[in-house]
Amino acid sequence: MMNRKISSKMQIGVLLVPGLLIFGIFTIYPIAKLFVMSFFKWDFGSIFEQPFIGLQNYKDVLTDKYFQTAFVNSIVYTLVTVPAQMILGLLIAMLVNSIHKMQIGFRVVYYLPVITSWVIASLVFKYTFNTEGLLNYFLTNVIRLTGENIRWLDTRWGGLSVAMLLGTWKGIGWNMVVFLAALQTCPQELYEVASIDGAGSIRKFFSVTLPCIRGTILFALVMLTIGGFNVFTSIKMITNGDPGHETDTVLTWMYYKAFSTGKFGYSAALSFIIAVVLAILAALQFRLMRNKDQN
Repeated sequence: MMNRKISSKMQIGVLLVPGLLIFGIFTIYPIAKLFVMSFFKWDFGSIFEQPFIGLQNYKDVLTDKYFQTAFVNSIVYTLVTVPAQMILGLLIAMLVNSIHKMQIGFRVVYYLPVITSWVIASLVFKYTFNTEGLLNYFLTNVIRLTGENIRWLDTRWGGLSVAMLLGTWKGIGWNMVVFLAALQTCPQELYEVASIDGAGSIRKFFSVTLPCIRGTILFALVMLTIGGFNVFTSIKMITNGDPGHETDTVLTWMYYKAFSTGKFGYSAALSFIIAVVLAILAALQFRLMRNKDQN
């Protein structure tokens, strides 16, 4: 019996080895190497010899005005798109959950933006909101609301607003699917009891629905917050950081510093600063939801 257990554990270990090796080589090692790079002067001018400079890269990041702008842009992007995606996704999930006919069809329609390529969607939004784009043509030549083209993408908040609109549109379907799955696990007996107590739709939502899907809300909140700080493709394709890096986010600025200026040590330090920020935000979100559960 003992030999069989040992043999079984050895077989499991052998099966795990390839996966662990791949995980270690392509995940753990790059992270460790990146962490080491953040303490060295690692750029195009020091390819063969990288002097140790301690926390200088971290100091350079935190005192860089362009990083500060990119960090604020990422925060604003996250604060706008995350609540918008969650509220609209939950609303649509409740509407879809309340119907019985063509429910699968509605799921597919609302989920299509999620599987649409970020590059294609970003290009469509770029050409729509471009100075000579479709929206300006409609406003000036079709309904004649304005006499001249509006430069949507030529200002910091104009470009970011277009990117936030795209991010919200792309994320609603994912939230709808996640919340719909959570809503379908809520016990119907709770709604029946609430109806007997005379509760209306709004009271049922706050007293039954929200407590029932609290765990899903936390999951969506954490995942979307991480996704908000990781926005890259839409900014890169729509504004490319213009004008003057005013629309950069932390990832587009990191990409620029690494592959346009060769500051790999700087970019490595930036990546770990953002990782710490996201870890702190996730911990605060978990604590907030846990305190609500205890209350």
